[in-house]
Amino acid sequence: MMILFSEQLLNNSLAQLCWASSSFCPSSPWWPWCLLLPPVGNAVITWSHQKAAEPSRPSECSTTCQKSAPTFNMTILKGDKGDRGDRGTPGDPCKIQYSAFSVGRRKSLHSLESYQALAFDTVFVNLEEHFDMFKGKFICRIPGIYYFNVNIHTWNFKETYLHIMQNDAEKAIVYAQPSDRSIMQSQSVMLELDLSHEVWIRLYKRERENAVYSDDVDVYITFNGYLIKASVEGK
Repeated sequence: MMILFSEQLLNNSLAQLCWASSSFCPSSPWWPWCLLLPPVGNAVITWSHQKAAEPSRPSECSTTCQKSAPTFNMTILKGDKGDRGDRGTPGDPCKIQYSAFSVGRRKSLHSLESYQALAFDTVFVNLEEHFDMFKGKFICRIPGIYYFNVNIHTWNFKETYLHIMQNDAEKAIVYAQPSDRSIMQSQSVMLELDLSHEVWIRLYKRERENAVYSDDVDVYITFNGYLIKASVEGK
């Protein structure tokens, strides 16, 4: 609500005091006195009622507000590098385990009525005597993975039929058909052996005549093997 005065009322001191306020409202300290002010001369008091503007109402949220998941931020600061520590006591050197052999045969061999082990009479390498020359067999003393190879020379017009054996199991065959020419045959295999396993060469029994050739001058038949990796490394 506002009070508007005519120009004649400006000569009145109280009216001037009221007029000094640029806006009158019930909160003004002069408001009660201005209401009691009598008309002076041709003074005209005009009341003007103005409806105060209603405060604007905030617009409703038109989007769905979703709460974000809590996050945890952590900064790791790297500290200064410490001093070098004392040198420790040297450990014991690792014991490397070896097993290897290479043997040969200088005599020919013919098949019999039963299976027979191919024996050898020449030693090239036999570490720790792991190859038993009397039995013609390699005996495993260090469990692990081994590589084996056999080379033979065939006999003219005779069949050649042998196996690389692990204990009593056939693992690989060496075979050549009868021919008017003799040839060199070879076979190799890797085997995983346990302690005391035996690996040897077996000549097949006589169903058909078969043989291997060699002589005293040259070594035509060889059998080789060595340890690739032990199952348990030595300490």
